Amino acid sequence: MLIKRKKGWELPESMATPEAVFFNRRKLLLGIGAAGLALGAARFARAEVAPELYPAKRNPSFTLDRDITAEKVATTYNNFYEFGPHKQIANAAQKLTIQPWQVKIDGMVAKEITIDAEDLIRKMPVEERLYRHRCVEAWSMAVPWTGFPLKALLAFAEPQSGAKYVRMETFQRPAEAGGQRQFWYPWPYTEGLTMEEASNDLAFIAIGVYGKPLPKQMGAPLRLAVPWKYGFKSVKSIVRFTFTDQRPKTFWEALGPTEYGFWANVNPEVPHPRWSQATEEVIGTGKRVPTLLYNGYGEFVADLYKDKSGEKLFM
Repeated sequence: MLIKRKKGWELPESMATPEAVFFNRRKLLLGIGAAGLALGAARFARAEVAPELYPAKRNPSFTLDRDITAEKVATTYNNFYEFGPHKQIANAAQKLTIQPWQVKIDGMVAKEITIDAEDLIRKMPVEERLYRHRCVEAWSMAVPWTGFPLKALLAFAEPQSGAKYVRMETFQRPAEAGGQRQFWYPWPYTEGLTMEEASNDLAFIAIGVYGKPLPKQMGAPLRLAVPWKYGFKSVKSIVRFTFTDQRPKTFWEALGPTEYGFWANVNPEVPHPRWSQATEEVIGTGKRVPTLLYNGYGEFVADLYKDKSGEKLFM
């Protein structure tokens, strides 16, 4: 007898939103918009980057133990400091020009390259995954990302054997992003992963959400999604991937090294210096739930840190 052992992110198909229901709902909303009833939709128009890729086929290995967050909630409650230090940045983010969008891959690679984001995306194995997302501010949501495994980009980049980290950098355009005119922030926003983390099956580059291209306020056209870490690690609107043998100094680590570290793994037993991480508010529901170690993905990532006992892994 073949016994299948379910992974920690899996649940019975009966508990997941049926794919047909999800996409029928999308068609209904599109129809309403065509009829002129969705009057506010134009404010958050999505760029048509490789539009034929949507909706992508869902990977059944990545499902959820909770309901998907309502699209209206997830797309209007966003951290993106380039456009302001608050959650209602969706309007301001529409100033960002994302076509064309050049991506540089450099550092310790076989050959440095600058490539248009659309051309890069077309080379990748695009799929949909359902992920939990946990913010360091103790709120969470559940998201249907469209994108590709980060390890596919690594294979494309062909990093040298001595590369230990991948550093990711967002755009710097203060004329479009008013928050970047605040000189006390260490712009541009940078983040980094070890090569082992970047090669993990969970590490994902998101290009879309809710079966459609990613909206600007959520980090179009390319953002990182690493669901076992706090959300600030998931750098948005990436323009550069640099492979290096030096640990990157990341944006929040540079800004507040006593509160934000390089690793930023989720742990309910390690409080932030100014608040508890034991529970989280599931946005859009008014409910608080217990936070899980590694955001519930420990079974698949804990071994990445078994030899790093001296590191501050949870800040």
